[in-house]
Amino acid sequence: MDATFWAFVALVIFIAISIYFKVPGALGSALDKRAAKIAGDLEDARRLREEAQQLLAEYQRKRKEAESEAASIIEAAKNEASQLVTEARQKTEEFVTRRSAMAEQKIAQAEREAVNEVRSTAVDIATEAARKLIELKVDAKAGADLFKASLSDLKAKLN
Repeated sequence: MDATFWAFVALVIFIAISIYFKVPGALGSALDKRAAKIAGDLEDARRLREEAQQLLAEYQRKRKEAESEAASIIEAAKNEASQLVTEARQKTEEFVTRRSAMAEQKIAQAEREAVNEVRSTAVDIATEAARKLIELKVDAKAGADLFKASLSDLKAKLN
């Protein structure tokens, strides 16, 4: 009996004791439980992955919607700003036109007033000169009558 024989006998006894205490069944059961746990974990991971992909797709869709909404808001703001600029230019041009027309009217009125004032002054000067000339050449009564007649003729021409 050599050492190989005793090693074989020890192995057989070990296997018999293991079978008696149901070690292979316990090992199989433990391995089955572990396999079931791993399968459950894999199923949970697959389900979580699908949920994550759905959430990702939903967030990407929402992001695209938000981007398109932001683009439309920006476009609307640009259009509104353009309209405001156009309206402001138009109002400014209208204001400048009105102010220019008012200034031209005031200038024309001032010119008319200046011409009338010059005419009035010229008439006054001419009247005074005529009075002095007549006074020098004509006697007082005839001069007064002639002056009054000239004055009424002159007033009739002006009106």
